[in-house]
Amino acid sequence: MFGSPKTKDLTPHQVKASLDAHEILLIDVREPAEFAAERIHGALNFPLSTFDPGALPAAGDRMIVFQCGSGKRSATAVGHCLKAGHDIDSHMAGGIMAWKAAGLPTVTIDSQTGHVLDRR
Repeated sequence: MFGSPKTKDLTPHQVKASLDAHEILLIDVREPAEFAAERIHGALNFPLSTFDPGALPAAGDRMIVFQCGSGKRSATAVGHCLKAGHDIDSHMAGGIMAWKAAGLPTVTIDSQTGHVLDRR
């Protein structure tokens, strides 16, 4: 796996259930253009290219979970957090590709109209 031995790999269905229950704060570490093209509803964008663990929003009683395209960058973000002394150790294994393969919905922007579209 891409992360450290301390990285917790969550499945898309675990992430979806936790999002629905408001138990996690999902952080997408892909670049802004990737995030704009397609994203998971409720995710916040903190690109890995400018990633600073100290700049992450306060999650309150929710757990922060990272997500990217395939799982590699999100595992890297976990490593950055652990190295910086933050207690953030979870990411979605397989990224948005695994999310879509599991049949879970995404949000896209219609390039013709600019409208937000929910994809199922």
